[in-house]
Amino acid sequence: MNRILFDAEEIREDGTVKLSGVRAGHVLKVLHAEVGSKLRTGTVNGLAGTSLVEAVADGSVTLRPDHQTAAPNHWIDLILAMPRPKTLKRLWPQLAALGVGRVVLINGRRVEKCYFDSHWLEPLYYRPLLLEGLMQAGLTMMPEVLERRRFKPFIEDELDALFPGTCRLAAHPGIRTAAFGNCVSGRPLLAVGPEGGWSAFELKLLVQHGFQHFSLGERTLRTDTACVALIAVLESLVHAEA
Repeated sequence: MNRILFDAEEIREDGTVKLSGVRAGHVLKVLHAEVGSKLRTGTVNGLAGTSLVEAVADGSVTLRPDHQTAAPNHWIDLILAMPRPKTLKRLWPQLAALGVGRVVLINGRRVEKCYFDSHWLEPLYYRPLLLEGLMQAGLTMMPEVLERRRFKPFIEDELDALFPGTCRLAAHPGIRTAAFGNCVSGRPLLAVGPEGGWSAFELKLLVQHGFQHFSLGERTLRTDTACVALIAVLESLVHAEA
């Protein structure tokens, strides 16, 4: 954990926060913090800063936060064909750490319908993994997760309202994309299909709604590998354009 996070509701009336469990264990056993130590902390969906360790007792840690700085905001959004549940579990912390703001998990012709029965779609299970990614990257802003089981209605009826005026990129195996296209401002929207890529119909519909082809080459990658690699390449291109 490179930044300890807690919810605003955890701040008590006296302005302190009492941590227990995994976070307290990390503070005591990994960071070796003592009374008087200062830790990098933040409030989920809020400001970042430091916290003073005021007390340590019975495996718990009492902190007094001083949060004055806005942490880096999200810089990219993702439409993701619903992957295998075990893959989705691996992806949650990675997507949060990489700065993804909104994740739309969508159905597709090559998506197994049973994937949507996974408990990794439930906030109770995925939120701790998103927090893990945020704390690793030193961020505070929690990604928003949406679930859509019908591809065509989402693209035709919801896409423009959720992502107005965005630079849209459809990831698909093929000729390596050499440039960032027309994405010179705003927050890009990346659409990553199932392993093997989008179907011809899906790709055509995406293009009709403003998506440009974006590829790392001919190799067919696992969904988690593809997401991390694509986002990393896009971030380097965004910085180059800036």
